[in-house]
Amino acid sequence: MELSHKTQKLLEKSKLLPEVPGCYLMKNKLEQVIYVGKAKNLKNRVQSYFNQSVKNAKTEILVQHIVDFEFIITKTDAESFVLENNLIKKFFPKYNIRLKDDKSYPYVVVNFNEPFPRLEFLRKVKREKNKEIFGPFVTGSQIGEILRILTKSFGLRDCSLSEFHKRKEPCLLFQMKQCTAPCVGKIEEKNYLDSVNLALDLFRSKGKKTIHFLEEKMHIASEALEFELAANVRDQLQVINQFVGKFVQENAEIDSVKNMDLVAFYQGEIEFDISIYMMRNGILLGHKNFSFSNFEIEDQVEDVIIQFLFQYYMESFDTIPEHVFTHLQPKYNQELEHALREKYNLIQVGPVLKKYDQLMSLTRDHAFETQRVRLLHDESVFVGLNKLKDLLNLKERPVILECFDIAIFQGKSPTASQIVFHNGIPDKKNYRHYHLTELPEGNNDFAMMKELIVRRSDNGNLPDIFIVDGGIGQVNVFREALKDLKIEIPVVGIAKSKTKKTKDGFQSEKISKTEERLIIPNRTNPYLLHQCRPLFKIIVQMRDEAHRFSRRLHHHQEKKRIFNKA
Repeated sequence: MELSHKTQKLLEKSKLLPEVPGCYLMKNKLEQVIYVGKAKNLKNRVQSYFNQSVKNAKTEILVQHIVDFEFIITKTDAESFVLENNLIKKFFPKYNIRLKDDKSYPYVVVNFNEPFPRLEFLRKVKREKNKEIFGPFVTGSQIGEILRILTKSFGLRDCSLSEFHKRKEPCLLFQMKQCTAPCVGKIEEKNYLDSVNLALDLFRSKGKKTIHFLEEKMHIASEALEFELAANVRDQLQVINQFVGKFVQENAEIDSVKNMDLVAFYQGEIEFDISIYMMRNGILLGHKNFSFSNFEIEDQVEDVIIQFLFQYYMESFDTIPEHVFTHLQPKYNQELEHALREKYNLIQVGPVLKKYDQLMSLTRDHAFETQRVRLLHDESVFVGLNKLKDLLNLKERPVILECFDIAIFQGKSPTASQIVFHNGIPDKKNYRHYHLTELPEGNNDFAMMKELIVRRSDNGNLPDIFIVDGGIGQVNVFREALKDLKIEIPVVGIAKSKTKKTKDGFQSEKISKTEERLIIPNRTNPYLLHQCRPLFKIIVQMRDEAHRFSRRLHHHQEKKRIFNKA
């Protein structure tokens, strides 16, 4: 099979590259960066894209879109990791795997810079001197309830610093014996700090001290015939013991390494899952799981894993452990460790030690089970996107979807929202608001849609599919606007079903008002979204987000217009 003229030209250019480490940027006909990669040998790596060697499906599709490439050389392989990560964050290339972790995990924070510090439950933390941080805690840790119990049991303040300074009399919590009232000097600071540290022992792998204190408190209350207090402490102990039994590892073998991550993966027929088992201060924080489509794996699986892990650990200082254990080959562990040490000096990456085999098995099982349950419950976004690909007869699975909604009332304050999903997940950094021109004739769908498309196209990086909130009329208006701009991108609509009526006005057929339909041009009947639950979730969520986003700006504009007029 002969190479095309374009591919042959790119192959000849790739032969001129230096045989040194670096990064390469693949570009399409619009000069957009669609893929960023790193290589130990730029010449060999880039050349492999354009020769006649066997390639996977993703690479073949990627090559079809490449019209040019650039390269940047680095001194070391480790530098290429850092550069690749920065370039991905800068250009958001369509064909790169991107870390998406929209969950906001809670932390326990104690700021010893404050007088009589409190235990705080925070989702965003900033590291400072004399500030102790534990976490992040994942789903199921009951950390909010644990903090409430510790605060009340040890009589710690729960008020803000401003309230603390303003108070002149003890609050109700002091009378209920749930606070020692440090705000009015009812306790010395040294004794108060002893209580704080005793409470924090639960997160310092010294939970037995915390539990012993609560048991003593329960027995004292019982002996003093304060049975209600004793019962409350007993109930609190049950929650604490459950937390300790589930999250604090008592195995003596683990004492040598109290801050570690174990990384495992499972590759199924459709998807690829990476599971991370996290332990800090001897406390099991839980698992994090990330999934990708097999189609996205352009390199060897091991290369994908270390690229992902580098991106993961570079995103947040708070996730960095002292040790990362994997079952990858030693060369990949060394490559990742060298790259991470450009920023983190203490981290060690290596094969799992024998004494942690059971924990690694749990991590691997978690990756497998998470994928299995997700597929059985039709929650895979990739199943939904593949269905959309089939419905529109596309050559490749869509990655970037954009949904638009226009908000207008009696021709006044027209606004529009742009919602972007990347691989079925909200990409909120690319959400946009548009203030549209208020027209003399009021509502004019075509004019407003045309203005919206013109302004959107000026921003570049167009999506794979446009989604319009509305029926075939709105879809056709959108398509006409794209046609005038010579933009060839599929357009679909989402609309609820309508109740059918006979000539005499009576219902002839009862249809659910919540039936959601996907309007596809040149298709006789709309596609009923309930037939594919994963696609239903993606499209309906996009429509609802577009509604919320556009209404927010529209109401703000209407409020300004009305008040300015008044």
